[in-house]
Amino acid sequence: MKHLIKSVATATALTTAASMANAQAQGVTDTEILIGSVNDLSGIFAAVGAPAVKGANLYFDKINAAGGVHGRTIRYIVEDNGYQMPRAMQGYNKLLNRDKVFAMLLSLGTPMNLAGFKLLDPAGIPNIGPLSAARQMLQEPIHNKFTSFASYYDQTITGVKYLAKEFGAKTVCSMYLPTDFGEEILEGTKKGAEEAGIAFAAETTHKPDETDFVGSLSKLKEAGCDIVTMALGVRQVITVVGTAKKLGLNDMKFIGTSASFLTPVAQVPGGVTDGFYVAASWQDLWARADEPAPKAFIEEYRAAYGEDPAGFAMLGYAAADQTVRALEKAGRDLTQDSFIAAMETLDYQDDLVGNHIDFGPEDHQGADSIYVQIVENGAWKKLYEE
Repeated sequence: MKHLIKSVATATALTTAASMANAQAQGVTDTEILIGSVNDLSGIFAAVGAPAVKGANLYFDKINAAGGVHGRTIRYIVEDNGYQMPRAMQGYNKLLNRDKVFAMLLSLGTPMNLAGFKLLDPAGIPNIGPLSAARQMLQEPIHNKFTSFASYYDQTITGVKYLAKEFGAKTVCSMYLPTDFGEEILEGTKKGAEEAGIAFAAETTHKPDETDFVGSLSKLKEAGCDIVTMALGVRQVITVVGTAKKLGLNDMKFIGTSASFLTPVAQVPGGVTDGFYVAASWQDLWARADEPAPKAFIEEYRAAYGEDPAGFAMLGYAAADQTVRALEKAGRDLTQDSFIAAMETLDYQDDLVGNHIDFGPEDHQGADSIYVQIVENGAWKKLYEE
């Protein structure tokens, strides 16, 4: 299932703006390429952003040590948004107007990316592998936008349908942040209910710093919710699942998307998150730790940082690899347009992530695989793939 926003034609205004920007090859010198990111290193999604940045830096460091790409090293400049919009816009303005980066990579947050597009699009600056699976990451104009995975919307539909079939569920509900991120999961929940032939019963909205979910869970219990989709911060997801167990809501099935698909979520002591589901667009790193590509990555990461990598470190590494593949194909005469054209030719098996990646002029979503996975004994286990 692949709900893509396709570009019929690149608007004349965009082409003109991009050509003007490319004439100066912003962010490219004879010896260096500047790549930017507005990420969350200290907010509610720091468990996503921080390891992703470390993974990307690991790959770029390796490429730079080997001489770079066509004689240019890559400098990755990351601004921390703390998952706050004002800080995000400060970061975008710095990266684009002061640092003058060539492209953006792994920027985190649906609302933050959408705000950033207002600055990126007129200049034709590529936005690669955002740490958001919202459908709007491929909103028009998609000319300069590339995502690697299926959307939150598709992930949620698949997850709801799977749980409805497996457990004979009759009702589904949703707990979410009232943002573009949360709204996407809510829409996917309602669509999943419709396709599964079950009822959407109730919803609760939450603040990013909320920590007490007893009242909300009581409301969902009264509504008879069999399945609950979640679009919350990482710690909030853990708290909700743990609180539900304390309240005896053992028959209520909780499911998140790729935003909740983290190694620390599975490894909470005491089995707090055992039985929690996600529908995500890649496979767990540690479930495949004995396979050649994951094994090599784990060893490389341990050697560099002296610690085990989390799942999003793998995604950062893979996104950096994808970027370098396109830079190599674009050649020495690098512009934003030549890079975008190169991205549209990428077609490869990513053994690290466990997906096949392919792009095209009218398809800027790299993969559409979706995997339903569950926490069992402190680890993720794959149950279903689509």
